[in-house]
This record gives sequence, structure tokens and C-alpha cells, in this order.
Amino acid sequence: MAKAAAAMVQVGERSVRVSSPDRVIFEATERTTEVTKLMVAEYFVAVGDGLMRALRERPTALERWPGGVRDGMRLATGPGDRNADAFYQKRVLKGAPDYLETATITFPSGRSADEICPTELAVPIWCAHMGTLTFHPWPVRRADVDRPDELRIDLDPQPGTTFADVQRVAEVARELLTDLGMRGFAKTSGNRGIHIFLRIEPRWDFVDVRHAAIAFGRELEKRDGGVTTNWWKEERGERIFVDFNQNSRDRTIASAYSLRPLPGAPVSTPMTWAELAEIKDPRDFNLFTVPERMADGDAWAEIDDVAHSLDPLLALWNEHPVELNYPPDYPKMPGEPPRVQPSKKVAEHWDAEGNRIEP
Repeated sequence: MAKAAAAMVQVGERSVRVSSPDRVIFEATERTTEVTKLMVAEYFVAVGDGLMRALRERPTALERWPGGVRDGMRLATGPGDRNADAFYQKRVLKGAPDYLETATITFPSGRSADEICPTELAVPIWCAHMGTLTFHPWPVRRADVDRPDELRIDLDPQPGTTFADVQRVAEVARELLTDLGMRGFAKTSGNRGIHIFLRIEPRWDFVDVRHAAIAFGRELEKRDGGVTTNWWKEERGERIFVDFNQNSRDRTIASAYSLRPLPGAPVSTPMTWAELAEIKDPRDFNLFTVPERMADGDAWAEIDDVAHSLDPLLALWNEHPVELNYPPDYPKMPGEPPRVQPSKKVAEHWDAEGNRIEP
């Protein structure tokens, strides 16, 4: 069969080329028909207002699945993983169009890179041409890449929990935010979790924002026994984990309106709090159904209206300023406890910095 000619997708005044438009990216399921590469690009156009509200002026890593999503395919675990089917693109790609702008960001290692910084909808469409399904924007704007303007609360269900459990915890989180004088905006993760974002004043660094997330998680633990901030999986139990490390430098969450690499092309979908409470199956929100929701407007249309102070959460942190573990690829951070899995830790064989001592 002859290869299909590239398609041109009109985005405002720009015409964006999409190669292999008939390539199947998501196979058909019992719930959905197959999804082609062109359909992915057209989906991003359809949700463009909401997608750009999530991405505009933000350094953004791309999750690329150039061969599509199939059972058994996997995402690369790191730069040296050459046999993976998909990967994160953190540096701007060679051959990018001249309208694609960048921002320079610094990784925890101290190295820096120029990362894609979307300023117009044509950019996500070109990213779709490159096999991108999920956008991972930093919680900063290009004007100040070291001071986040967004706090992200990731409610991550652990084995033995249900989506209904996450919904319950999300409602408790909403009540806590209200008590703190803050307004959060919720979305499905596109899988089993729920994300809550709130805009903050860009006055604090990543360490402060992470501490605010830890304080929020600890307060949530007090209000709901089904919540945990335990970093080690073996200590979490059948509870909802508040992943505070999603607020660390170079840690990102799938953006609003991103596709997720799962059967049926599910979408990380913004919700009103009332809608969130009524969801029965988050898979109902996918490439086919979400554009219809946009006809009634974006549930996050008002997210930029208020930028909150972190002072209430940092006050909670200062009541109990006990540091928790950073991700394993980070350098050792000040005050961090030993990076030793609890079940393997033998007190007399590890020093306070987590270095092994020979018995």
C-alpha cells in the first residue's frame, strides 16, 4: 500500500504539515474506534484554547510515541534506555519550525537546556506531527524559570484503592483549600488519579513550593485516614499518595487536555468540582468526547484570575519542618533523610547521610 501523503492542518494563519497522517496511534477498543496521527493533530486544534491555557509561555517536555500505543510498548526509563518505544524529549528538536520558541531551564544536576516553550497553537500541532501525545509543562513561565507560578497536588491511587477513593480525597482537598483561602482547579489524570492545580504568586523557589505541597499533604493526612505522604511504596498501604515531589525542579505532570498513552485515547480532563464528584469512569473522557465539552467552555477558564500566596501553607510547614526524600536522581539535598528503603535499612549500617557503613 502506498504511503499516504502528508496532510496540512490549518491553525490560524499557519498551515502545519503532519506526516503519515493515517498511521494508527491508538487501536480500536470496545469503547472507541481507532485513532490516527491526523486525528491527534485535529484533536489538539479542537481543544486549543484549553491546551494553550495550560502550555503558554511554559518550558515543556514532550512525551513522544512515534510508533503509536500498543500493548507491551513502554516509555524509556532514562537517556540510556535505547530499546524503549517512547521517550521524553526535553531539548528542542533539530529542524523545528522558525515560529517555535524556547526557554532555557536548569536541571537539578546544574546542566541547562533549551526546551520548547509554546506561544501559539501551531506548536502543539507540530509536536503531534513528531509523535507527541502528552505535554509536560514546567510550573513556571518563561519570564522567571526559577520561581513557580503553580502548585500541583497529585493524588496518586495506590494498589487496593479505587477511583471513588481518589474522588473522596479530592473533595477533602477542596475543603482544605477553601479553609486556606485558596481556589484549586481539578482534572482527571487520564488514568486513575486526580490532579489539583492552583496558581500562585511567582515569589518562591522550587524548594519552598515543594515544602508547601508537603505541608498540604500532611494536613490532608490529618483529615482523611486514607491519605499518605510516605515516599517509600512499601509504607503507603492502600491509601491515596500525595506526590509532593511533583513540585520538585524538573518534575512535571501531564498538562490539561493532554492525551495519555492508554487504550481508548483518554484525556487529562479539567472538571468543575461538581462534575468531578459525579464521574463513574474517567475513561469516558477521551479524544472523541472531550472536544464536545469544549463547546460549553473550559472548566479551567478562570484559573489565571487569581494568584495565591503560599504563606498559609508555608506557615503549616514551619509548624513541622521535617524534610522528606527527593527523587532518586537528585543530588543529596539539605536535611533530606537517608535514601534507604525501610525494609532494607539496618540502623547500625547506615550513617545520618544515608551512606552505608561496613559492619
